[in-house]
Amino acid sequence: MKIEVNHVSKAYKDTKALDDVSFALSEPKIYGLLGRNGAGKTTFMEILSGHILASEGEILVDGEKPFDNQRLTESICLIKEGDNFKKDLKVKNVLKIYAYFYPTWDQKLADELIREYNLSLNAKVKTLSKGMASALGIIVGLASKAPITIFDEPYIGLDAAARKKFYDILLEEYEAEKRTIIFSTHLIDEVSLMFEEVLILQEGKLVLQEEADTLREHAYAVSGPIQDVEQFTSDKEVFQSKQLAGMMTAYVFGNMVQAESAGLTVESIPIQELMIYLTEKEGAARHVAS
Repeated sequence: MKIEVNHVSKAYKDTKALDDVSFALSEPKIYGLLGRNGAGKTTFMEILSGHILASEGEILVDGEKPFDNQRLTESICLIKEGDNFKKDLKVKNVLKIYAYFYPTWDQKLADELIREYNLSLNAKVKTLSKGMASALGIIVGLASKAPITIFDEPYIGLDAAARKKFYDILLEEYEAEKRTIIFSTHLIDEVSLMFEEVLILQEGKLVLQEEADTLREHAYAVSGPIQDVEQFTSDKEVFQSKQLAGMMTAYVFGNMVQAESAGLTVESIPIQELMIYLTEKEGAARHVAS
């Protein structure tokens, strides 16, 4: 399903959560939607899911607006970091409701995940720990098989092992049946290898949309004698550097092949480091301007 975001803004009183954002997601991929708190990620996801309206502009899914559009909302599943389900419902009732709502629902997968996460079907949502409530959200998101599945910090309270289990299952399901998965997270280093495309929001604006492989190839660290590194980086975009005992390491955004041919030591750097740079005002301003 093609997603078109056309000059979308969303204001809450004097605050603009989104400010003239435009981009397109044209094919099934795992998209990483990144940014600091207050960047506008959740607002975007709620507009896309048809939960709220934009103040200006529009989001179209296959040419239609998702708000008050049952055909589309049956194809979009948003799992937030909390309060996804009514507190007085039992787990089995939650699953029945979502199985009824989503025509693509996979009951076999839901049953497998209930066993995997050791959830009690008779437990009420309000009695679940944060981790178990997150597990229920993950189960619904994965079992919905919705063509557009959105996870907004879905693992609050889950330990590292349980999170890894989620990532592994998500990848298995995605490889078996491609769909558009939008994943918003602050634990970027844990999940960045899953991303096929990365979008970064800062203060309501889109500061970057790029293939993840391109980012990995173009964000790197070069090390060597100070004079050699300074000479190499003189016309490059450097977003961090450090010196010690006559040696220098610089974090660079540019062509990695040039660094290797210059005889410098080259290492890739995590997407999280790049996100931190791009969401600082100076880095964001450069990329918005370009």
